[in-house]
Parts: sequence; C-alpha cells; structure tokens
Amino acid sequence: MRLGLMLGYAGRRIELPMELVQEADKLGVYAVWTAEAYGSDAVTPLAWIGAQTKHIKLGTAIMQMPGRTPANAAMTAMTLNQLSGSRFLMGLGLSGPQVVEGWHGVSYKRPLTRTREYVEILRAIFARQAPLTHDGKLYQIPYGGDDATGLGKPLKSTLEAAPDIPIYLAAIGPNNVELTAEIADGWLPIFFSPDKYDEVYKEQVDAGFAKAGNGKGYHNFDIAPTVSVVISDNLDIAYNMLRPFLALYIGGMGAKGKNFYHDLACRYGYESAANEIQDLYLSGNKGAAMAKVPAELIDDVALVGPRERVKERLHRWLNSPITTMNMTVFDAATLRTMVELVAELS
Repeated sequence: MRLGLMLGYAGRRIELPMELVQEADKLGVYAVWTAEAYGSDAVTPLAWIGAQTKHIKLGTAIMQMPGRTPANAAMTAMTLNQLSGSRFLMGLGLSGPQVVEGWHGVSYKRPLTRTREYVEILRAIFARQAPLTHDGKLYQIPYGGDDATGLGKPLKSTLEAAPDIPIYLAAIGPNNVELTAEIADGWLPIFFSPDKYDEVYKEQVDAGFAKAGNGKGYHNFDIAPTVSVVISDNLDIAYNMLRPFLALYIGGMGAKGKNFYHDLACRYGYESAANEIQDLYLSGNKGAAMAKVPAELIDDVALVGPRERVKERLHRWLNSPITTMNMTVFDAATLRTMVELVAELS
C-alpha cells in the first residue's frame, strides 16, 4: 500500500503547506492531491507544488467535470503533465447538484452519461491518433446544434500524445462505483471503510471489472481513498478533531434526499445517527450535529488515537483492497509516523 497526501481545498485564503509537501516528497510519498469546491481551483495549486518538488505525483481530487469542457480539461492535464515530467494524475468528479447548478450554472442531469462520455473524449484527446470527433448524448464534437455556425472542424491537440495519464474518478454511489471500476484507472472514494468493503462496494467493483474485460482487476486498478489521520494520546481529542468534517458532509453537503455522504453513512449502518446529524445541521444547530457523529463511524473511516492504536488499526487497511491511502494529516510528525508504520507492517 502506497501513501498519498491529501490537501483538500482552501477556505477564505489559500495557503499551501509547502514544508509538509516537500517533506512528503523527500519521504517518498506517492502523490499529493488538491481539491476544489466553489473557491480555489484544484489545478493552480498543483502547478505551484510541482515547481517546488521533484518526485511526488500531482493529483486532482477532484476536478469538477461539469465546470470544464472535456477538451479544456484535457488541455490542462496534458500541459501540467509535460511541465511536471509526467507526474500528473487526473482525478475527476461530478460534484453535486447544488454546486453544479448553483455555481457552474449547468444541468446535473444524466451524471453517469456525462462521466462515460467525458472519459471517452479525454482518452481520445490523450491518444492523439486522429482529429477529435464525438457524437454523444451530451457532447457533440464538432458542435452541431441549431445555433452552430457550421464552421467547426475536428482538431487534434498540438501537444504530443499523452495516453498514459491516469484517470481517477471520485465515486461513492453504487452505479457510479461500478462505472468507475469499468472505465477509470483509479478510484477516489471518500469516507471509505475497509471493514465495510465487501458489504458495500465489492459487488459493484467486480461488476465494473467484468464489463471492462481485457483482464481488468484489482492488480491494475488503484483504489485510493482519502483517510484522515490524527495521532494523539487523547482519543477524545482525536475524535473531536474529525467530528466537524464528518458533520459538514453528512449533514450539510447536499439537500435532504440528495446528500451522497448521508446516504453512504446509512449504507454503513448509521442511518439513525446520519438522520439526526442532518436534521440538526440543516436547522442551523451545527455544534449539536458535530456532537452526534459516532466514534464508531470515525473509527470506520479514519485512523485516530495513540501511535500504537493507529498501528493496530492500520492492519485493517493493509489487508483491504486499497492500493493508495491518501492521508489528511495536520503536521509533519504524523506524516513521518505513518510512513514509519506502513514500512514496519508491510
């Protein structure tokens, strides 16, 4: 199992933890990942990081597909891949309807169709075997709608081919997980539980592999969840450091009935707690919502507590199908400890 470093997205001001990233680069951490919501973007920070590191891979977790045309996303990926010496990992996701329609101003309908066509177009551009054409349900290239000028023509990227850029997809819903296993090179799940893998995910992943054919399986598919790590001798403090994050996603990242993270907590067996967290959060009582996040749920999806407790619980992750653990850590000491623990147990 490899280790990655997840930085997430910025709040009011973007401040990159460059000392932490450079330490990760020196320690041989596989990749550093950035994110975006509706403030800082995921790509610009990676360019900044890439210029100040040597070996670590540069991943987006995630670039929002509805906010970019496939061709624009491909241009960005190929450019950063060249500038970084082939270090780019292209993580993509759909985001959610509140952001897609409320921020980007486009429809969220047909998300699975969008994902499949988007990846097909990217791979065609990366391969650079012919001028780009695509006649899909959502994307027509060249554009041929009623308001087209008729002057569009198939084009081929002026940059050299880059067919080896890995494409990762963020997915937690059953249909999206199956599609990811079918068409992507890797999977970026959030709030992943190694103990719940067989019950919640395995059927969909195996079905995706079967649809892909050509011998695709766990040996050539990178399962790369984001895992928060808090090493502290005070277990209660460690739990409380993560409760705000989980409450935000379970309670506030989406409307009632359209919150994928709430639905995932329910599939993990925490339906009562998830409903209570959501009701409190949406009513404005965020503090009470945080307090309702079960310690058991935190232990399912994160690594918290004293060093020896984290070491003991790390076995669950090492014995699971994941191949890259993208850690969210708060300091370099935790990063170094995790590198040491994985080396000891591998």
